[in-house]
Amino acid sequence: MRRRSLLIAVPAGLATLAACGDDDGSDSAESAETPSPSAPEAAPSPKIVDGPLPKITAGVKFDEKPTVAKGDGEPSKDLAVQTVIAGNGATIAENDYVQANYLGQIWATAKVFDNSYDRKTPLVIQLAQGSIIDGWRYALPGKKVGSRVLMAVPPTWGYGTQGNADAGIKGTDTLVFVVDVQGTFNTKSSAKGTEAAQDNADLPKVGTNTDGKAPSIEVPDTDAPTKLVANYILEGDGPEVGAQDSVLVQYKGVLWDGGKEFDSTYANKQLASFGLTQVVKGWAQGLTGKKVGSRVLIVIPPKLGYGDNPPQGSEIKKDSTLVFSVDILAKM
Repeated sequence: MRRRSLLIAVPAGLATLAACGDDDGSDSAESAETPSPSAPEAAPSPKIVDGPLPKITAGVKFDEKPTVAKGDGEPSKDLAVQTVIAGNGATIAENDYVQANYLGQIWATAKVFDNSYDRKTPLVIQLAQGSIIDGWRYALPGKKVGSRVLMAVPPTWGYGTQGNADAGIKGTDTLVFVVDVQGTFNTKSSAKGTEAAQDNADLPKVGTNTDGKAPSIEVPDTDAPTKLVANYILEGDGPEVGAQDSVLVQYKGVLWDGGKEFDSTYANKQLASFGLTQVVKGWAQGLTGKKVGSRVLIVIPPKLGYGDNPPQGSEIKKDSTLVFSVDILAKM
């Protein structure tokens, strides 16, 4: 199993998409590896200062794995933050999801306890209380995509007085992070790919707007397909999604019969993140192999959706064919 970041909590998929009748315990093993992201109680807002901070001695370019010196003397009791490389991309806001490579080490010893560069997979995480340590949540808003940010996080905004024994972090340790911000996502985000042809009159037509608003879905007055449909509407140029990957998405779901919307991140005003092993088979099969940055039409027949066991309280009836527009924003 690929090692998860020490910074994050387990991603939560939306209940509507959760697979039914799968009790193999696969999620519990992954959850056990992930320590609490921060102290149990919310810390007060920190004062942000510009130092002291240790120097980056090697890997000084954006998105290169850095080497960072040991802290010199006593660290600040406040949150020290410095933009080492200023990007010119979108500005990060509180509660955004950020995509970043990072390295974390202990101030007093320079011991590296975690880094994403070696995993060759950037972290995608929401800057929200309970999702990530508070130091990140306070240090990154206002920074721009393309920036390298250096920060020193005292225990109050790290792991608190309990520390993190699994990572070798004591309750008195100040933590040093280098963060290379690759992207930021929120409810205004959408796919940005190249338009693909929609020339099959027997399939739904999906809007191609990229303004963060929900795309239209026009369901034809024909019989629903009996096999899974997974077609590009906008084809991105990012990495392909693997069958075991987790994704960050915007989506809208309607019923084939009548075209009524039953679920939507746009209406919920909240992006969704989940593993493809946690959702209905039609979603998992439909997104596997598709590129990040794409909008995908997925038409799910009952046998790959909910069959005769739809979610209680939903608009979905037994043996419903489901139609989704899915924007793949990031791979997690």
